[in-house]
Amino acid sequence: MATKTAAERRTEARRAYDAYVQECPTRHLLDRISDKWVSLLLTALAGGPRRYGDLSRIVAGVSQKMLTQTLRTMERDGLVSRAVTVSVPVRVDYELTELGRSLLPVMQAIKSWAETHIEDVLAARERYDDRPN
Repeated sequence: MATKTAAERRTEARRAYDAYVQECPTRHLLDRISDKWVSLLLTALAGGPRRYGDLSRIVAGVSQKMLTQTLRTMERDGLVSRAVTVSVPVRVDYELTELGRSLLPVMQAIKSWAETHIEDVLAARERYDDRPN
């Protein structure tokens, strides 16, 4: 049985989608879905379709540029769908796709965990920062 080169092992691992392999495309997806705007927009869309302006109000602090960019990448990744209704002004609604809805429970759990444990994290940071070097 022949041994495999490092390049062959990396290619094989990439095909198996092992996120610990640097070239694995799942790393890009993990990077994308761990973005704070993606997680907030996913959970904001949990209740159903929302207009762009509604999302802008719900997700406080997101700039127009970042909101547009994030929604576009989420649409490209198949997490949201965009529906344009011709009217004056034009109406644009965003909704989670089936793929986006499958990610929703994970994101809701992370959001809930963060809201529940923020005091613990802030206290840990303070203890860490107060340690002598």
